[in-house]
Amino acid sequence: MTAPTRVPTRAPALALAGLGGLAAGTAAKAADFSGWRWANDLGHFPAAWVLVVALIGWRAPSLRAAAVRSAVFFAAMSVGYYSWAALVLDRGWDVRLLVAWLVLSATAVPATAAAGHLATRRTGWLFGAMLAMAAGIVLGGGVLADPGAHPVQAVVEVLVVAVLVVVLPRDGRTRLWAVALTAPLTWVAAQLLDVLRSVLG
Repeated sequence: MTAPTRVPTRAPALALAGLGGLAAGTAAKAADFSGWRWANDLGHFPAAWVLVVALIGWRAPSLRAAAVRSAVFFAAMSVGYYSWAALVLDRGWDVRLLVAWLVLSATAVPATAAAGHLATRRTGWLFGAMLAMAAGIVLGGGVLADPGAHPVQAVVEVLVVAVLVVVLPRDGRTRLWAVALTAPLTWVAAQLLDVLRSVLG
């Protein structure tokens, strides 16, 4: 009797990442037109996306799995976002932006998830710096400079940063490095986000 073919355990994880990305992308685009400022903010500021990518890296069993799962999630999210705009909202296809986000899905996103995978398993200043950089990306949008303008998003960012630099580090020394490096790396991240915005237009 022929033994049943065993489906690799990574296949369900990739399918879940893809479906989750599609759902997140369509929800983010729907939020754009919901009339709720807080919902729009969640989709447009990087905090939620950074947290998701970091958690994918944290939960992944290997460096490769972290990179691949995050890339699949973010690519599916991008497709879902722009497909909803074109097919449901009848706003046409923004091919240039879709391609740009797909490129990021294949480059910066898996690199961030891989860094999250390493940083949540090892200790020392370098891995604290990796988590601080993720926190810097969250804070680099400048919401906390005027929290009254985006109160819900401000709370979200504080919570996400707390997860990144307090909860995820493996030990106290790494945690201290992450906290100490968050402020300077927020400045670095803000410059990089400005470059990204100029490229995306």
